[in-house]
Amino acid sequence: MPPDPLLIMVAPNGARRTKADHPALPMTAAELADTAAACLAAGAAAMHVHVRDEAGAHVLDAGRYAEAIAAIRDRTDGQMLVQVTTEAVGRYSPSEQIDLVRRLHPAAVSVALREILGAGETAASAFFSWAAGEGISVQHILYDGADLDRFAERHHRGDLGDIARPQLLFVLGRYAPDQESRPEDLDVFLHGLERHGLSASAVWSVCAFGRGETSALAAALALGGHVRVGFENSLWNADGQIARDNADRVAAIAAVARTTGRPLASARQARATLGIS
Repeated sequence: MPPDPLLIMVAPNGARRTKADHPALPMTAAELADTAAACLAAGAAAMHVHVRDEAGAHVLDAGRYAEAIAAIRDRTDGQMLVQVTTEAVGRYSPSEQIDLVRRLHPAAVSVALREILGAGETAASAFFSWAAGEGISVQHILYDGADLDRFAERHHRGDLGDIARPQLLFVLGRYAPDQESRPEDLDVFLHGLERHGLSASAVWSVCAFGRGETSALAAALALGGHVRVGFENSLWNADGQIARDNADRVAAIAAVARTTGRPLASARQARATLGIS
């Protein structure tokens, strides 16, 4: 069976970088909307969004998220799907992360399993069951093989909600100034999927860091995975040059997909991939 059309999700800003790192990094709702339109044209079908406060700091604020989502929807005629983050960045507790999702009720959200489990098994299980029942697409962020083991154990027990096709994001490496991801960083996750009997059911994506982002994402898409690309994790093109903007990075990955013959997901196909009705 051929792989699903490639879902390129752009991660344009993250929680840490600012315009001091790159002047084209979007910080406001309007800038996120403009970036979404450019990245949609370049081949992305979804956007992973962080919002910032007046000082430019990462914030889990339902009102700011609602403003950004509305701006992106208007600017892209609803074609760009939006996934919000619950990333703690050392500022937010698991209960605050859960509260954001309950208040905002987004179509899609990314959740670091190891962070939410800090709320306790009962509270985490209740949250995931609620999200599944509400039709919220939850992408589980997994940082290493141990995280995948934790996910598989709870998924097989039914503690993460009734989900036939679990959504997983494999992080290839760590946040660090000199982090360079490599294609072989994916191996531990693929072996884990096989070991836990998840290879056929899981929808998996990867994100990667530094100048190695393109080669790592190319390896993933060639193996049937999906990708998250953008200034959250890397500012560099494959030749080591700083990218012009997020759309430049999206276009580079779309070009890799074309060379492998893998089609890009449309908005409708992206919804199916993410499990959004």
